[in-house]
Amino acid sequence: MESFDALLEESTRIHGHVCPGQVLGVRMSLLGLKLINVTDPKGRDRKNIYVFVEIDRCATDAIQSVTGCSAGKRTLKLIDHGVMAATFVNLENDKAVRITALEESRELSKKYCGHILDKRVRQLEAYKIMPDAELFSIQHVEAKIPPEDLPGRPIKRVQCQGCGDWVQDNRDVVKDGQVLCRRCSGKQYFSLL
Repeated sequence: MESFDALLEESTRIHGHVCPGQVLGVRMSLLGLKLINVTDPKGRDRKNIYVFVEIDRCATDAIQSVTGCSAGKRTLKLIDHGVMAATFVNLENDKAVRITALEESRELSKKYCGHILDKRVRQLEAYKIMPDAELFSIQHVEAKIPPEDLPGRPIKRVQCQGCGDWVQDNRDVVKDGQVLCRRCSGKQYFSLL
């Protein structure tokens, strides 16, 4: 595993800037991987790791960067609860741990870098050196990953009887006896112009 500094540098490159969220994401990932016994997430262990991320903020880019997990590989699932948390799962041994950033760490940053007046910079620097116990809450959990969400080839493909789009992995909806995509079933995020 690369050093914290190298991982933060890579995460910053991907994210576009360094920020407290990047530091938290890198630290959270290192801790999560350690707790589920994954030592080579981008190499030997790449098919054994799955991550649920609970926020669509800076830490998510850091988690993706450190773990090598991504939505396209079906190994990173964004479940946006607005919580600075992630659950790291070892698919080989079923170990799973949910790690949440503690809100108190913001104020505790003064204990470690009180000489830095700029709050953002103080937090960024303090988060690099604070003990895990002052940054994170750790919960050992059982993760429930449906077969259709696991990495690998699609387990099912059907054609929408409304628009003709092909729908994979049980994302189809049966409504009034018709197999439909979510859009045709009324669950769309856009409107046609």
